[in-house]
Amino acid sequence: MAVPDYQSFMLPLLRFAADGREHNQRDAKDALSRHFNITESDRREMLPSGRQTRFDNRIAWANVYLRKAGFLESTRRGHFRITGRGQEILKMNPDRIDVKFLVKNGDPEFCQFHRPSRQSENHDDPGIEAARTPREIMDAGYQEMRRDLSGELLKRIKSGSPLFFEHLVVELLVAMGYGGSRQDAGEAVGGSGDGGVDGIIKEDRLGLDAIYLQAKRWEGTIGRQVVQAFAGSLEGHRARKGVLITTSQFSPDALDYVTRIEKKIVLIDGEKLAELMIDYGVGVAVDVTYEIKRLDADYFEEEL
Repeated sequence: MAVPDYQSFMLPLLRFAADGREHNQRDAKDALSRHFNITESDRREMLPSGRQTRFDNRIAWANVYLRKAGFLESTRRGHFRITGRGQEILKMNPDRIDVKFLVKNGDPEFCQFHRPSRQSENHDDPGIEAARTPREIMDAGYQEMRRDLSGELLKRIKSGSPLFFEHLVVELLVAMGYGGSRQDAGEAVGGSGDGGVDGIIKEDRLGLDAIYLQAKRWEGTIGRQVVQAFAGSLEGHRARKGVLITTSQFSPDALDYVTRIEKKIVLIDGEKLAELMIDYGVGVAVDVTYEIKRLDADYFEEEL
């Protein structure tokens, strides 16, 4: 089954610790995985940030909420045990422990910790926010802002001149480490005058290999014939590698074609182009930077 929301983990996690002994996070994850019949594939599903699995994230937040409510306590790094208050809660035999239950039955500290944001208070479906951990909400917001920015970038690129597009492509490749210096790349790539870029660019700063480059500002889908013609032009230049960049998208046939030929051709569509521009800082500027910190448990370890 899919990974449950973090609130669904709370009661099973508290019951797992009911014996009063110290437990570690790894054993808790294994026990909860068996309890919910979660597949190994679902356990490996990553958050949008790619830094943590959804399964680990949700169990970690279930643990945090139970500790803030006073039902669990941290004993040392990666370890926890149930508190006396947690034992009392289990004697109540609740059907479910969720945020509402913690607000009503947990320590006053929990209410200070869990202060709903104005956005979640006004959300059309509060259950959607309640099902996600703070990390998931932040990741989802980040991905939404990236999508919006990608759309703005593509709109600006399509409205710009062919010369601007040529410079943008060169700028991006240099930012990615290709073409040597900005000046070298500019000399290596020449404009074709038809809204695209056709030329050769260095693969590395030493110029040990070359990449044939073509960029097309198209609105429609680029099919196999265009990609096949590009592959033929590589043959004419005796080139082994090529990059075809477009502001639109490639057809399934085009994508399949490049997997079946000997030459190495990389296809970059409009969506990928915008993602690369964001990742390598081309045409974008930093607006706000958030630094997320965690407790350094090692700092608080006292030597005996």
